[in-house]
Amino acid sequence: MSIASILWVDDEIESMTSQIMFLENKGYEMHTKTNGFDAVEFVKDNFVDVVLLDETMPGITGLQTLQRMKEINSHLPVVLITKNEAENLMDEAIGSQISDYLIKPVNPNQVWLSLKKIIDNKRLVAEKTTSAYQQEFRSLFMAFNDNPDHRQWMDIYKKLVYWELEMQKSDSPEMQDVFFSQKHEANTEFFKFISKHYAQWMSPKCDDAPIMSHNLLRFKVLPHLEKGAPLFFVLIDNLRFDQWKSIQSIFAESFRIHEEDSFYSILPTATQYSRNAIFAGLLPVEIEKNFSAQWKNDDEEGGKNLHEEELLKAQLRRLGKGDIKISFTKITNNLDGQRMVDNMHNLMQNDLNVIVYNFVDMLSHARTEMEVLKELAGDETSYRSLTASWFEHSPLHQALKKVADKQLNLIVATDHGSTRVKTAVRVVGDKQTTANLRYKHGRNLSYEAKDVLAFRNPSEAGLPVPNVNSSYIFAKGDQFLCYPNNYNHFVNYYRNTFQHGGVSLEEMIIPVIRMSTR
Repeated sequence: MSIASILWVDDEIESMTSQIMFLENKGYEMHTKTNGFDAVEFVKDNFVDVVLLDETMPGITGLQTLQRMKEINSHLPVVLITKNEAENLMDEAIGSQISDYLIKPVNPNQVWLSLKKIIDNKRLVAEKTTSAYQQEFRSLFMAFNDNPDHRQWMDIYKKLVYWELEMQKSDSPEMQDVFFSQKHEANTEFFKFISKHYAQWMSPKCDDAPIMSHNLLRFKVLPHLEKGAPLFFVLIDNLRFDQWKSIQSIFAESFRIHEEDSFYSILPTATQYSRNAIFAGLLPVEIEKNFSAQWKNDDEEGGKNLHEEELLKAQLRRLGKGDIKISFTKITNNLDGQRMVDNMHNLMQNDLNVIVYNFVDMLSHARTEMEVLKELAGDETSYRSLTASWFEHSPLHQALKKVADKQLNLIVATDHGSTRVKTAVRVVGDKQTTANLRYKHGRNLSYEAKDVLAFRNPSEAGLPVPNVNSSYIFAKGDQFLCYPNNYNHFVNYYRNTFQHGGVSLEEMIIPVIRMSTR
């Protein structure tokens, strides 16, 4: 480990000799200056890990010195040391982005602890994270191999998301590889679980099905309608649970989070199926039956999600809530978003405001089409970072902040997630077979049974039957379905892109979050 370089600046530096010797014995390289001018010049010409800076010095004060140092290196850690405990001085120092604040007289251990916290923090956190995950590895492995039910699978996935985010702190590529191997194994077991239980969940007689897309509004949204406090239901398209965690802290600045829950997307985990099911309160086979003019199958021309407001109003009437005052806003571009920002105060007059925000879905699809986004969202970590950056600067965030001082309830959810695909599998079909990489339906599909979840009778999966002898197949884990034509080109083009429609923890177990204003 390299020796850390410390600059101690104090006009009475000779009185610090014992502390300096103590830190040198701890392995630090110590440099000293007696005034701010010399300290600033030293920082200009030399690399320094941390500055210990006296606040009260002749010439220029510690805070003035701090400002000049930050102009040279804005990321330089500075510990301010002062006799003055005045609150305004502390506020100014913290506002100037100091790393720590010590009150004189300081003892050597106090200074050492501060340096250790600044210099060794990242390494110590990484070591602790790796050690903690090693201890958790066995219990996670046992959990998903112990025949978990749908509730336990939600808990398992939340734990996997927690450890995935924690492993970002680890500097051990080996342990990160171990984690992703375990996550892959979890997805293999989850696929077996879905294959065994999904058809049962679709039966009206099933009394132990999870909350899914088609009953999300009934069980997780509408019960929170409240007189005098409008309810906002925000559906951010294609938002995985780990992406929610990346924007959670931004929401928490303005809203109190009461419940962080999850539910299951129906299959296919694709917008036209899952989102229509959310707003209709029906499975796709029932939507086609009751709204034949509005429903379009994959192979039909035209938009597949053009009637969500109509489907929503029909569901509200069916549930005896047809008289509530609602708004339905769909955002597909930045201009739509700015209009929504301008209209937020008017929405406060409604009982229920539904906002559908398409950006994350557009980002996911663009990820496969634009080379720039392939670089920006090359893996899960960068995809989460990009999502957080988007949300922080989005019209949606602006709009919600605009009403954060009003009394309201807020529920944020999504229609499906996505998964990064890595392994191609061959599928043969006729001209009518759909092009989606994570699911396909058609009349003459040929595939390896081990690679997919297949429904030869689509109605068993709550799905319409577009043509006689049509069947649906769903890819598992990180696989994607490719036709033999131009096979190598498409495999190389789509590998490591984020796709949805199939069976994976990331696509199916998705967030629904309940909040209120503070």
